[in-house]
Amino acid sequence: MLPRRGEISIETEKPLEKPLTVVLASDLHIGYSNRRAELARWIDLINAETPDLVLFGGDIVDISTLPLEEKDFAAEFHRLKAPAYAVLGNHEYIGGREDSERFLADADITVLRDSVAHFEGVDIIGRDDYSNPHRAPLPQLAGSLGRHFTLVLDHQPVHLEEAQQSGIDFQFSGHTHRGQAWPISWVTDAIFEKSWGPYEKGHTQYYISSGLGIWGPKIRIGSRSEYLVLHITPME
Repeated sequence: MLPRRGEISIETEKPLEKPLTVVLASDLHIGYSNRRAELARWIDLINAETPDLVLFGGDIVDISTLPLEEKDFAAEFHRLKAPAYAVLGNHEYIGGREDSERFLADADITVLRDSVAHFEGVDIIGRDDYSNPHRAPLPQLAGSLGRHFTLVLDHQPVHLEEAQQSGIDFQFSGHTHRGQAWPISWVTDAIFEKSWGPYEKGHTQYYISSGLGIWGPKIRIGSRSEYLVLHITPME
């Protein structure tokens, strides 16, 4: 079954160089759980959207970079037709942070780890994973930002109020898999303020993804693999 294609359009009063199409995906879990042929199909789907930018919300790596290196998974990412940025998830830490970062660099994916990138009028804040107890606070990363459209990548959807309080326009997170198989979705619903789908707090919009890949057993019950197409356009 093909992944679900989500779509959100946001109009902004903030200065924007041009309308942007951004494809966002999280939780690929490539390696043991999802093989290179699956990744190739996902890259084709992403390219078919003709995005200006591709953003990955963590857990690209499953539990080790070894199968990624042995099967040259990086070559599939080289086929992306737009710049790609990513944040680390808990599985990048499980698989070894330094090995994961090295693989992502080989894949031509820029890792944002408590850092900010600027892309055609959009400020992209990439947070280190919640696994790191010493990660920088979001207000510190947001700093003097705010003149431009500000987008946060944060793998785990915790403390969502921080984005609202920091004046963030849009946050993308994953991690939950929407439970992946019912009734575990009841557990993720209980743990997280929002475990799947679009959400709003004040003027901040969020999307919590169920993930593009599957972790562990190749089953989903009551949830779908998905990617998100985000259109950011200036108000006329």
